Amino acid sequence: MSKLRVSFEWLSSCSGCELSVVDLHERLLEALRDIEIVRLPILLDTKDYPKAQLGIVSGAIRTEHDLHCARKMRESCELILSFGVCAVYGGPQGSSVVHTEAELEDTVYRNNPTTSTDFVPSQGLPKVLGEGIRPLDSVIDVDLYLPGCPPSSYYVAAALNKLIQGKDDDFGPHNVCFRCNRKMERTHTTALRRQHEGAIDPEVCLLAQGIVCLGSATLDRCLAPCPKRGVACVGCAGPSELVILEPHRDVRTEVADRMSRLTEIDRDAIVRDIEKQAKTHYAYAMASGVFRQKPTFLMRRWLGEQG
Repeated sequence: MSKLRVSFEWLSSCSGCELSVVDLHERLLEALRDIEIVRLPILLDTKDYPKAQLGIVSGAIRTEHDLHCARKMRESCELILSFGVCAVYGGPQGSSVVHTEAELEDTVYRNNPTTSTDFVPSQGLPKVLGEGIRPLDSVIDVDLYLPGCPPSSYYVAAALNKLIQGKDDDFGPHNVCFRCNRKMERTHTTALRRQHEGAIDPEVCLLAQGIVCLGSATLDRCLAPCPKRGVACVGCAGPSELVILEPHRDVRTEVADRMSRLTEIDRDAIVRDIEKQAKTHYAYAMASGVFRQKPTFLMRRWLGEQG
């Protein structure tokens, strides 16, 4: 049986997605028996785009260089896998969509206390696209999606096994709570708190303890390692299927509905608290049309209300 030819491309991102492939450990050695990597920028100084059956693209579209590379991958690969939350939804840098280009340039270069520049460099740099951060499928057709920051090695292995050997997978539409072993039971909690403020019950749902956890509004592509260990889910795999498909369903309302039923905290108070930290709670997907086109997504208003 001939090997599956795989080509990688790395756009505007941090390389964490590529490291998640290395996190396969022994399973990577098994996969390499069945795949041939023909392009991998993080390891190989490759300029061309050889033909491949599978193209794995990480990172968001931010510059003209990103746009060029994405189109070259689409031309050279039979299938394109949007790999990681930056490629799927725009990623954490998507918060730039609520600021002007001038504001970003001032913050990064002119008014940055850690640099001494008073100008915006342009020589030898790719031109930044004026539309802001965009996910991969806004510029090319995408066949497969695997979100995560970075994608879980469990699901990376499952995806490769599916593509190479046709094995069954468990890529279900469930949210992170599906994998969490905490009990979702009603408590007498009366106030919101941060997870560092006092001890956390290791068995009870974090929402029931007054801690904003996004697991109920986030797609499971991680096996819920954070809430299982007492760390609130931050939504790094992107919104749940319900939030994606329903125009008026939103992260803050989904979480507030559940928390208000599990505690004695007023629903509106929870909504307002999430809005005050909107850049945190919407961090991974705010550049995507999933949120930007929702009538309930009022990021600029929320930020303005903070003062």
